[in-house]
Amino acid sequence: MRQKPPGRISVAVPILEDCPLFELAVPCEVFGRDRRDLAPNWYELTLCQTASGPQRTLGGLRLEAAHGLNPLRDADLVVVPACETPGFRPPAELLDALREAHDRGARIASLCSGAFVLAAAGLLDGRTATAHWMHTEELRRRYPQVHVNESALYVDEGTVLTSAGTAAGIDLCLHIVRQDFGAAVAAEVGRRMVIAPHREGDQAQYVSPPAPDVSRAPGFAPVLDWAMRRLHQRLTVGQLAEQAAMSTRTFGRRFVEHLGLTPLRWLNQQRLTSARTLLETTDLSVDAIAERTGFGSGNLLRQHFHRELGTTPGAYRRTFGGAPEVSAPAKPFP
Repeated sequence: MRQKPPGRISVAVPILEDCPLFELAVPCEVFGRDRRDLAPNWYELTLCQTASGPQRTLGGLRLEAAHGLNPLRDADLVVVPACETPGFRPPAELLDALREAHDRGARIASLCSGAFVLAAAGLLDGRTATAHWMHTEELRRRYPQVHVNESALYVDEGTVLTSAGTAAGIDLCLHIVRQDFGAAVAAEVGRRMVIAPHREGDQAQYVSPPAPDVSRAPGFAPVLDWAMRRLHQRLTVGQLAEQAAMSTRTFGRRFVEHLGLTPLRWLNQQRLTSARTLLETTDLSVDAIAERTGFGSGNLLRQHFHRELGTTPGAYRRTFGGAPEVSAPAKPFP
């Protein structure tokens, strides 16, 4: 479990030549807005760049950061936005700065094709990583030492994190918020950004399995919605298969093919996520939470917590318990 630092968390975002605007805007929106009404030690974001002068974006807009790469020397978190692939060649000074930041323990995250920058720096060697599905084959070809997961929304390898394209970058950034401040704060940030909660990918506390990307298997969405409304019940794979009008065997096989995990694994992940939210936002006992989330008993819930998160429900509640106190009404434009 990450220990929340005593001061504000510093975030450095390098502006890359020809970077897409959306992936640059995502960390600015999630980490750059002043949300100290949610957490006093909220992030402090700094934009930086390697070359002097305005940097051109894919949309033709020119941006210029006030800083060189010095902010990477002290940043707690470095977020590398997407880059133009395959022609982009990261500047050597940026690669050196990323290696130095990683060596001193900073978290390094990439959004979409920003994974190519991390791979060029050698930070993905021997690790699992992801990128936009249109770029994963190129990433695998150029960097065979990287274990590419083309179906993940994002991959959390501890101090190195990567995400798929576009909206998955938001998923990863909200996952980082949840690591640092808990699910209640991350959910409030998502609410202000009008992000659907089912897109949250933070299913575990350490090396997090990605949330299933239902967009790649739209036929499963009604079944998953049906199950989400009944997590408190003793659901079986046979019941899910019946909702999908498939045999149990066919349903299980297609579920794994499209979503990357078994139906039972998915159910347990959703129940665990629901249990974490209740631990953070209510005073319900562990037994009561286990009953509400379909685990049935507090002992079984404790077993899942220990196996998946490496902690206990009580320890998790002591760390993340309590909904965020909003000191002022939400602004109309978050």
